[in-house]
Amino acid sequence: MPEGRAELDPAVLELLSAPAPQVAPRLLGAVLSTTGAEGRVALRITEVEAYGGPADSDLPDPGAHTYRGQTARNSSMFAAPGHIYVYFTYGMHHAVNLVCRPVGSAGGCLIRAGEVIHGQELARRRRAARRSTAVADVALARGPGNVAQALGLTLDHDAAPLTADPQEPGVHLELGEAVEAVTVTARTGVSGPGGDGESFPWRFAVTGDPTVSPYRAAAPRKGR
Repeated sequence: MPEGRAELDPAVLELLSAPAPQVAPRLLGAVLSTTGAEGRVALRITEVEAYGGPADSDLPDPGAHTYRGQTARNSSMFAAPGHIYVYFTYGMHHAVNLVCRPVGSAGGCLIRAGEVIHGQELARRRRAARRSTAVADVALARGPGNVAQALGLTLDHDAAPLTADPQEPGVHLELGEAVEAVTVTARTGVSGPGGDGESFPWRFAVTGDPTVSPYRAAAPRKGR
């Protein structure tokens, strides 16, 4: 097995071996944390989106980075479960996904929001780097770009395996109790067929939680 995989919690590996739409709602309430030289930040996941695979796969997803096949950018989404996929978007934000399914069967869960439950001061300093005003506690990890910034995750962490111990340097996932009240919608900002909420009701959020980001449908594409 790849380094860092054998000692992971069997329940984590079992969950992440499933297709992303099954994994995503079970991640609500789980704790995702990072540990490094600056310290440790942990957040309770409150909002997740599921993403599938290429057009010729058993779970085709036109809203996923993987839809047109494996590339240098998205190769981590084709890795073994228990790794992370980090990408850079809009020229300013990083976003982190937990990779799902066996090697070669692409899929992942985008962490869209969470409640910072440990390391609030470190998360606040990281968030303040791009702002002139203070960030409210409920907004420290509200939105995928803020999740990655609060956790200190960048492209340097892409393809990193999850760690077995939350005190070990790296990224750790600890499952929690299943959340009972879950809001299910189409994915935020996904346009085209992948934004169809009937075919892809793949955004899951803890109902009523103040850390959840506002749902926004994709803006209609302007004709040329």
